[in-house]
Amino acid sequence: MESTGNREEPGLPCHGCIVGGEERFTGDVRTVRFPFTGEPFARVHEAHEKDIDDAVASAVRGFSQTRELSSAERYRILMELSDLVRQESENLARVLVMEGGKTITFARSEVQRAIETLRVSAEEAKRLGGEVIPLDWTPGNEKRFGITRRMPLGVVAGIVPFNFPLNLACHKIGPAVASGNAIVLKPATATPVSALLLGKMLLSAGFPAPALSVVPCPGGRAERLVRDDRVSFISFTGSAEVGWALREKAGRKRISLELGGSAPVIVHEDADVAFAASRIVQGGFSNAGQVCISVQRVLVHEAVYDQACREISRGAGGLVTGDPRRGETTVGPMISREAVEKALRMVREAEAQGAKVVTGGRADGTLMYPTVVSGVTPGMRLFREEVFAPVVAICSCRDFSEGLALANATPYGLQMGLFTRDINRILEAFSGGEFGGVVVNDVPTFRVDHMPYGGEKASGLGREGPRYAIEEMTVLRLLAFNPEGGPR
Repeated sequence: MESTGNREEPGLPCHGCIVGGEERFTGDVRTVRFPFTGEPFARVHEAHEKDIDDAVASAVRGFSQTRELSSAERYRILMELSDLVRQESENLARVLVMEGGKTITFARSEVQRAIETLRVSAEEAKRLGGEVIPLDWTPGNEKRFGITRRMPLGVVAGIVPFNFPLNLACHKIGPAVASGNAIVLKPATATPVSALLLGKMLLSAGFPAPALSVVPCPGGRAERLVRDDRVSFISFTGSAEVGWALREKAGRKRISLELGGSAPVIVHEDADVAFAASRIVQGGFSNAGQVCISVQRVLVHEAVYDQACREISRGAGGLVTGDPRRGETTVGPMISREAVEKALRMVREAEAQGAKVVTGGRADGTLMYPTVVSGVTPGMRLFREEVFAPVVAICSCRDFSEGLALANATPYGLQMGLFTRDINRILEAFSGGEFGGVVVNDVPTFRVDHMPYGGEKASGLGREGPRYAIEEMTVLRLLAFNPEGGPR
């Protein structure tokens, strides 16, 4: 998305930022472009620093309303929002294609996931319970007891990446609404339109207007939001480099970081190799590999290594790469030429160090063809760093223990996949794998939106999934009772 200053482009849809429930046309206009062709799709007025300040001030006022909403009202708002998303599902899918280059099939899937995320959040709005705690364990405290409740924190700042701009916005908005918080949402610079449409729908569903802002702006400008002491909680999804830098700037406020990965899959000798390969192809190339849990490293037992390389290469070669608007396309464009060039450099470096490009390894503009690289070793950047592209790197290992050690041998720990029939190896991976999630007989790309989701090491802090995000966005408070109340 490029800046056009104050220049308008006639004929394009125009969206203002949303500040305290009101649309603002700031004059700082950016043009959203279709990544496949570069053609303009929409114009967006970005928030200035004053707009961000106003958004936070309004959210503080709006919190006095959201914290008083009953569980039933929070449930109703989120269910109505999910219905509005469902009614606009085809239009939203088209927006996801045009602003982010997502294939139409994958875009429709994201919209359905967003609906589910909102519905699960609505259900969790009715489950913010607590517990009764006996406080009479020590003498002198007879008859005393306590109760706990989860209380909303205040203003939640949600920062969303480009790769799932709708569903991940729902992962910020849904738990925030369910727990009674106000929200300021900052969408990705490249993909702001879906978030702005979602914000308007949330207002239509009856969420208090002062408690909602959607402020598209450059990342540097958004640091103002992160530093603001009136913000109680930051939910960030994006790169590890940016996320950890934001943590340093956030001060004492709470923060949740869902960051990147170099997701591994272990294929042991007892696995169904053909099935594993089919899932690896699905998990490695969906959304042009621009998924933080996309399959990047495949660690294959040497007894089935050659078979796995053949099966994965054959599957990758059969994918249809091209215009994401066409139903038959399975791999569309990446978000930018710069992203393609970075991925290609990592592939070329691996080649120079002895790896072999089995298929792919080329690009046409923003299209990078599905790429399989064999003979990758731990010293290569393609092994250590997140490639975030349609690239799968295959490594050989002598046994399961070596495979698990290789899986752990990066700074990242989001999710891992494992193909084996041996329960002891599964338990070994569960206890010894340095990951937030271990997926058995499937790829690390597996995610359903109500499960706890997050990583270890450089891959983040905290957990997403509505129930778990609500815990992050609330504080546990104790009320202690002394029924006696002194002499009568």
